[in-house]
Amino acid sequence: MESGINSIEACGAEARYFERLSQGVFEIQRCCECSRHIFFPRVLCPHCGSESTDWVQPSGRGEVYSFSIVRRKPEAGGDYNVVLVDLEEGVRVMSRIANLDGAEVRIGQRVQARVDMLEGKGVLVFDAVEDGHA
Repeated sequence: MESGINSIEACGAEARYFERLSQGVFEIQRCCECSRHIFFPRVLCPHCGSESTDWVQPSGRGEVYSFSIVRRKPEAGGDYNVVLVDLEEGVRVMSRIANLDGAEVRIGQRVQARVDMLEGKGVLVFDAVEDGHA
């Protein structure tokens, strides 16, 4: 069994999402019928059922909706945070805040998305930013 990030084979819209991340580009879908943004990638718009979607680059600006701290021994990589972020485009994504320790993460905190490379693959992460500067 392969270890590491994205070890499960993706297909369809999900494969496109991960391919673009590995090229350093964060994109989400937008429905061509109702104009609402969509995340996680899928074939049909969950809002109106349309099969017609486009890929767009979101602002990447968002706010921490919720978070958790995963506790690990230092030899296993140490603790890390897992966050749910509400993007300005109206979708919620799960990731981590790369530039903060777990004790510094706060609900309502402003963040900015970026693509980081891990084991040769693109990974969506966030950086905490000062209020008003996301």
